[in-house]
Amino acid sequence: MTPSNSWRGLVNAELAPRFALLCLGIWLNAADTLVTVTIMPSIAKEIGGWQYFGWSIAAFLLGSILAGACAGKLSIRFGLRRATALAGVVYAVGCAMGACAPEFLTFVAGRLVQGLGAGAIVSLCYVAINAMFPESLWPRVYGAIAGVWGAATLLGPLCGGLFAQAGFWRGAFWFFVVQAVIFVGAVLVMVPSAPKAPQGGRIPRRQLALLTLGVTLIAAAGVVPGGLTAALCAVFGTLAMAAMMVVNDRSPDRLLPRSASDLATATGLGLAVIFFCEAATVGFSVYGPTFIQVLHGAEPLLSGYVIGGIAAGWTALSFVVAGLKPRHEGRAIRLGAVVIAAGVAWGAVEIVHGGLVGITLSMITLGGGFGICWAFLAKRVIGGAPLEEQPLASAAVPTTQLIGGATGAAAAGALANALGFAQGVTPASGLTHGPWLFAAFVPLALVGLAAAWRLGRD
Repeated sequence: MTPSNSWRGLVNAELAPRFALLCLGIWLNAADTLVTVTIMPSIAKEIGGWQYFGWSIAAFLLGSILAGACAGKLSIRFGLRRATALAGVVYAVGCAMGACAPEFLTFVAGRLVQGLGAGAIVSLCYVAINAMFPESLWPRVYGAIAGVWGAATLLGPLCGGLFAQAGFWRGAFWFFVVQAVIFVGAVLVMVPSAPKAPQGGRIPRRQLALLTLGVTLIAAAGVVPGGLTAALCAVFGTLAMAAMMVVNDRSPDRLLPRSASDLATATGLGLAVIFFCEAATVGFSVYGPTFIQVLHGAEPLLSGYVIGGIAAGWTALSFVVAGLKPRHEGRAIRLGAVVIAAGVAWGAVEIVHGGLVGITLSMITLGGGFGICWAFLAKRVIGGAPLEEQPLASAAVPTTQLIGGATGAAAAGALANALGFAQGVTPASGLTHGPWLFAAFVPLALVGLAAAWRLGRD
């Protein structure tokens, strides 16, 4: 193997700075969730907003979806350099809004802006791989990106936990503002200006509008007055999500493959597994650290690492199953979905009535389920689509995961408020109503399991 396509090829004088820039861009997105969930209880103690907890995650994920759908077009219109620098500026502004937020709704708005920047950065970083590295090194670069996500699993809770325990949660956001400024400066120096994204169709505006409406209505169900109004928000939010799928099927400018809503296809089944399983599990990221700190007396740093067990389990098991032969892929999909459902049910019990060891093991189990089946889910989603739609099906895997996460976070926030957590979690309320907050999402995991069982037929 020659240095041109080995790991040494990435650390020569020309490519090493570009490689570092790419890793920084991915890190800005990868570390966000674990940093934020670690400091969320500290944020709420200072500026309130327990009733909007789910909004903070849903807003970031929704912004990522919107930006990811538009990033390629921005690259074509403005050029890769200016589009990427603009994404970095937007991300920095969102972080600064979070750092300066006097109350929680301003913080949520900052999270939306931050998500817009982060989603665009990640998408444009993938475009930049083609523009900044020789094709022989692309596999190495993609492997390194996976390593950045793994490093975020370890460093994200550490970063958030240290700032939270120091009583300076705002410092975590200022820390990322500084990194974003460095990123923008490096982009202006190193990234080529010519766009490298392919010309394509228009932005799927109607689908994105319906998706935004649906997530917003579901989230609003937890804060509007009156049980009837809340129920109507939840119903109309669900209908807006369904309408998004109908419009997507009929539109020439699609957000998801046309077969995304067809459960008779591998693509439709695989995306259903991704959506329902992600929606079923995101509640642990939203509310897990709070319950761990309140009910189990853990420090913010430790609570962040306990919930980070999801990412750790995912990473570890994905390496374990990487060498499976094709004839075992269907079984891996089924087994992964079974483990996810078991992890959700186990975690719902442990996080309230168990101990820190049991909670950690349940989170690792939950993430391990995703690690077992994820690569094979993606393979069947992409392979089940018509040849001309396979690029769209490939992009639909992370997009559907984000949609599931945003929907689940909004629903978790609404349910938490209905259970009496709008003003915070106390030991008494946590023990009484906490199990329902997490166990209510077990049916979603079972729907994902049913879809995985059909998809796993050989």
